[in-house]
This record gives sequence, C-alpha cells and structure tokens, in this order.
Amino acid sequence: MLFGIIADDLTGATDVAVNLRSAGLSVVQINGVPRAELDPGEVEAVVVALKSRTVAAGEACATSLASLEWLRRHGAERIYFKYCSTFDSTAAGNIGPVTDALADALDAAIVPATPAYPRNQRTVYQGHLFVGDVLLSETGMRNHPLTPMTDANLVRVLQAQTPQRVGLVSLSDVERGATAIRQRLDELRVAGCRHAILDATAQTHLESLGSAVLDFPLTTGGAGLASGIAAQLRPRSRASRVNLRHVEGPLVILAGSCSAATLEQLAALPADWPARRLDIAALLDGAGEAARAVEWASGRLGQAPTVISASVSPDELARTQQRYGRERSAEAIESAFRQIATALARHGVRRFVVAGGETSGAVVAALAGELGFQALAIGAEIAPGVPWTVSVDGEPVALALKSGNFGGRDFFVRAEGVQP
Repeated sequence: MLFGIIADDLTGATDVAVNLRSAGLSVVQINGVPRAELDPGEVEAVVVALKSRTVAAGEACATSLASLEWLRRHGAERIYFKYCSTFDSTAAGNIGPVTDALADALDAAIVPATPAYPRNQRTVYQGHLFVGDVLLSETGMRNHPLTPMTDANLVRVLQAQTPQRVGLVSLSDVERGATAIRQRLDELRVAGCRHAILDATAQTHLESLGSAVLDFPLTTGGAGLASGIAAQLRPRSRASRVNLRHVEGPLVILAGSCSAATLEQLAALPADWPARRLDIAALLDGAGEAARAVEWASGRLGQAPTVISASVSPDELARTQQRYGRERSAEAIESAFRQIATALARHGVRRFVVAGGETSGAVVAALAGELGFQALAIGAEIAPGVPWTVSVDGEPVALALKSGNFGGRDFFVRAEGVQP
C-alpha cells in the first residue's frame, strides 16, 4: 500500500479519496476503525474515515492510533492525517493531539501541515487561512455550531492545541521548490519545532510540497496536500481500479448542515421534489418527529428525489442552541437522522445523498449496521471533493457524502444526474 490516510470525518474522507482516485491511485475507503479481518485487496491507497473531529481528544487519539496500527499491518508506506480544509476542531483539539499521537507512534521528527485546497478556494498565506479572498475567521465558519473558527492564524490555532512548537514554511520558500521546502523544514526541526504550517495558494505549490514531503513518515492536511503527494506516487501506480457494484432505486437526500452553501442548495431544489424540514423543537422534546418524517417519506419514494433536512439559518440555529444547548441539539439531530436512515433502508432505499460531516457520520453508522458494510469504493465525482461511493462489502448501497460547505447551488440536482 503506497498511501494510508486517517480522516477525522466521513465527508473529508470521501473528499481526499476522490482526489487520490483522480491522481491515478486505486482507492478504498473504510468507515470506522477497520475490522482486524477486513482485507482491502490490492489497492494503492486506503482512507480510514473516523468520526473524531468533535469527540474527546483521548478518544480521537485512540481510534486514530488503532487505525494506524491496521494500516501499518497492511503495509502502508506513508501516513496522512486528513482534516477539513477549514482546519476546524474543538478548542481542545483534535488536530494537535491526534497529530502528536501519530507522530510519536511513527517517530516523526517534524510534521508538515496545510489545509490549503485552492481547487475549493482554500489558501494559506503567511500562515493565515483564506476562503477566497476572505480570512476564515470572517466567514460563516465563525458561527459553526460545533467547531467555530474565530482565528485564521493557523500557527496560533495549532499552537494552542499542542505543547510542541509550531513553525511556518512561508510562500517565499514554497515558491523556490522542493529543495528549499525541505531545507526550511530541517531548519524548523533543528530549532525545536515539531509542527510546520505550509503556505500554499496554487495547485503548483501543492505539487512542490508533495515532492518535498513525499518520504516523510507523517504529513497532515486537507485533500490538497494529499493530492500533491499522490501526484508524486503516480509513477509507482499500477492504475488498477476497484469495480463498482450497480445500485438502483429511489434517491433520498438527508441534509443536516446549516452552512450557507447547503442552505442555498436546498433553496434551489426543483419545485416537484418532495421536501420536508424536521421540526427541531419536536425532535428535542421527544415528540416522534423522526417517525413522522419516515412515514411522510415512505409514501413518496421513487416519485422524485425525496428530501429531509434539519438545515436552518444561523439565527434560528442560535436560538435553538440557546434554548436546548449545543451538544443536546446536535445529538438530537444526529439521532433523528440515524433513525430515519435505518427506517428508509428497511423500506428498500439504497441511494443516499447526505449533507454535513456530522450528519454523514450518523447516517453511515446507521446504514453500516443495517446493511453490513464497512468499505466503500470511490465512484464518479459530483462536485469537487464530493464523489459517489459504493459499498464493497455487505449489501450494495450508493452514498454521496457532502461537506456542508462543498458544491454549487445546483449540487443536489447534479447528484441525481451523475451515475456512480
């Protein structure tokens, strides 16, 4: 195995997996810590999708280390810790703690890190993360319900999560190419830095970075740097592909993200698509709202893509969290989507589009338990970073798992028209 990736959520895992596939590597995604007996086959890259972004740091480290052990046992030559291109995590982590745990296990002297993903307008300059031409801290991520990002200075953000020193490889070094990047990383290591934030504002920078860090035991970042490393691995690839199973039947869209992009995508749904928004207060009051949603959807399956959402405006979300609490609100919504996904699977639904990282984690966990799969093959890309995936084991099921911020206004319509 050329490349082993540990991702901190499901949508991020599919994002990086489709980039590796586009780079010419054969890829399988495994949801959750891989079962000991699971055989990934003759693939060049395996992406392990965890739900570790918002859990306690100790749990995030434990599942990441267990995944690392499995990947190394299956011959992974290099390890990558993948997190979102918005670098978001809780105030206590988990990017810093997980990176430190993996670095200790791998004896990594210095760990290069960047969430830069110019393809999706995420760039890093002088250690600051931009979305388009706006600092991350000035975007909607400032009000994220679970992982608000109020500081765009990644050196400072990461330093708050680790006792180890954090340095910077600035754009001037990156633009000088791989040799200069390695030289700067070595200088930071000698100066006592364990982590190094990497500037990058263009795809060419990611390719230089990929060349510079190719043989490092551990690197971390978004899908962008992973694609830069994969480009260097392409000459070693056998260009083999994992065959996708055929999946038919009605399409269901489950949206839990409250990002501006997802709200716009829901507003752009065709008028003839049946759509129902969950009553969040009823969910939190235990009034059978999830069961009513399933009953509503079951009579409409197959007529057109059926949509169930819990996506609300930032103001409405803030009011809900103020009334019920942030954690209770999030758990109630995730629990509802677990119930809905399981029930719809029992009604024969085998094609799902899911919007939101936490929602995707809840839905896939429910479906995996119901349909008996753990591994997913990567199919056609619907939008940058969002592919269709199809189960490798268990019953055939097709899933498109979308980060809340990803995709254009017509994403859901495009998803219906793209075959896995």
